[in-house]
Amino acid sequence: MKIGYFGLNHGAFWEPDPMARLVRTAEGLGFESLWTGEHVVFIDPQEPPSPSKPETPMLDTVAALAFAAAHGERILLGSGIILLAQRNPVILAKELAGVDVLSKGRLLVGVGVGYVPGEFEAIGVPYAERGARTSEHIEAMRALWTQDQPHFEGRFTSFSGIQSRPRPVQQPHPPVLVGGMSPPAYRRAVRHGDGWYGFFQDLDATRAALRGLETAAREVERPAHLGPLEITITPPAGGVDGDTVKRYEDLGVARLVLVHSFRHMAAPPTGDAQDAVLAFLEETARDLRLG
Repeated sequence: MKIGYFGLNHGAFWEPDPMARLVRTAEGLGFESLWTGEHVVFIDPQEPPSPSKPETPMLDTVAALAFAAAHGERILLGSGIILLAQRNPVILAKELAGVDVLSKGRLLVGVGVGYVPGEFEAIGVPYAERGARTSEHIEAMRALWTQDQPHFEGRFTSFSGIQSRPRPVQQPHPPVLVGGMSPPAYRRAVRHGDGWYGFFQDLDATRAALRGLETAAREVERPAHLGPLEITITPPAGGVDGDTVKRYEDLGVARLVLVHSFRHMAAPPTGDAQDAVLAFLEETARDLRLG
């Protein structure tokens, strides 16, 4: 089982020195990956379904991944997740290729649709189009990453007669993990994703999600070049023991991306909060015999 940690660019770890410390510590302990979250803006005043207070600092995902790339040598760096419908896919493909180059091929691209209508209003993207845009943007980025003469014609994005270099180090491109726990998200993962990412999924919820992915696989065709769908799960906040890891593994989960606590996801960057997270990483590495 691959073990990652979610919380690279927010909460106790959005400032440069603590972020660098987190990268070095997680890599030294044997964690496979570190993951960002993403909200380009927060709604002010906060109202459901926005998850955080409007003054909560959250670094841009691409900036955080590029910074982290400079402070580690082996640990993988994942976006967990980029709200892809809110992005220009031509620009984002360039930025993510740059992160993959600078990290020497350590990027994992997690994407999803988003769920806060007010964020889309601020960015000028119709909320109702978020699913269609996400699916199309994945393929537009793939075209830029893989085609010798990039060409794409879509509803939202079209291009030809251009180049976007350098390409990613990873071939054919960094893995694309599609997030979401709804039937459309399952179909999107099967049709467009190298993997699927489920957030805050306990064992029962994971079983239900895997059944949803099986149903989706009967409804949409999976391109042969994508290969098997890799499953990534963030369990409920807190530690996991070896038995729990084995139970997820038996379900077919390839990666667990852990969260310490909800409190530390939004904690100010104090020494106590940072020490608590790093102690959690050390305890997890010891209990699961990482490294």
